[in-house]
Amino acid sequence: MFRKIHSNRDPRDTVYTELKKEFKPYVSKAGEGLKAATSRYPKFIFWMMVINIVLSAVLSFTVFRHKAAAKQLKKPPDAVSPVSTGFDQIMQATAALREMTLLKKQIDSLSGKKQLNARDSLVLEKALDRFQQINHQFNSRK
Repeated sequence: MFRKIHSNRDPRDTVYTELKKEFKPYVSKAGEGLKAATSRYPKFIFWMMVINIVLSAVLSFTVFRHKAAAKQLKKPPDAVSPVSTGFDQIMQATAALREMTLLKKQIDSLSGKKQLNARDSLVLEKALDRFQQINHQFNSRK
């Protein structure tokens, strides 16, 4: 099954060299004809190239303009891009973390007191509820 195949082919012969040998007369004849035409009519060929470039530019900006790309440039203001939504999420998370650190400081200062009055206990309860609410929002996003 895994026998080495021996061939009498010259290792320097490749597909490229064989194709080159086969089509060399046609390619050289076309090259000579093109060289003769460019030397005989240089101004005509130059102006045809300029006309082709100008025509290509005009057609690319008028006829061959993509309608979808033009519509994307004029998207409605309520359309949301992924970059802005990601940035908004980062801003919301930062604001929530800031609020949580303030609440934690407030909770620590109130819980450090030996005696709480009615107002302190109400503030502590609201701070703990808000802290749990924010914590629940972060845990539900994951």
